Amino acid sequence: MSDEFNGKVVLITGGTSGIGRETAAAFAARGARVVVAGRREDEGATTVKLIRDNGGEAHFVRADVAQSAQIAALVEEVVARYGALDIAFNNAGVEGTPFVPLEKYSEQAWHDVIEINLTGLFLCMKHQLPHLVKSKGAMVNMASVAGLTGGRLGAAYYASKHGVVGITKAAAVEYADKGVRINAVAPGVILTEMAERAFFRDPAVTARIKSMHPMGRLGEPKEVAKAVLWLSSADSSFTTGHVLSVDGGFVVP
Repeated sequence: MSDEFNGKVVLITGGTSGIGRETAAAFAARGARVVVAGRREDEGATTVKLIRDNGGEAHFVRADVAQSAQIAALVEEVVARYGALDIAFNNAGVEGTPFVPLEKYSEQAWHDVIEINLTGLFLCMKHQLPHLVKSKGAMVNMASVAGLTGGRLGAAYYASKHGVVGITKAAAVEYADKGVRINAVAPGVILTEMAERAFFRDPAVTARIKSMHPMGRLGEPKEVAKAVLWLSSADSSFTTGHVLSVDGGFVVP
């Protein structure tokens, strides 16, 4: 296995399952020291054990991305423990209330989605960037095909992910001359717990969602993880402000 990230310090929010867990394991397999953050302690411990059982180095910190003080403490703990922050993958997010017309979308549901998916991302970036400037590091944010398209239902999720794309592009321009590359991944529907909650309980909905991907299948977390690692690597050294679709052709039609 390549050790291109050997010794690098990687922080992954939402690393307790799905894409976050798969990406944490992939970074660790390539020599990175990985800090996994999330709200679910048991799932975070499972991610850390998976990595350690395979010879990698990992540490879990409980943190809620919607709480500025917790994110500040998280980043400071990373730097205190390992001496630097080289790569940040801001992956934490929620799907919100799916399949509800905008006029029926509750104000609380709207605030809950924006608070995690967009304000939470802003807080992570705010506290991570001073350290990434020092290390000339890289950041990857979790967008979605919902940030590149429109669609029926789920208005808050679409809005939040368009916001992720916007802040990624703005920050990429702002920090380009400081040596920090900032990009995003935009997955289609990936086989995760979140997708299962949203799409897999009704066979008709599952079939319709699958049909929206021209490749005829849904994605796997490891396919998104590979994109995140590429955007974090020297192989993408002239790439910043880019939103990389990993979507089986979803946004092509």
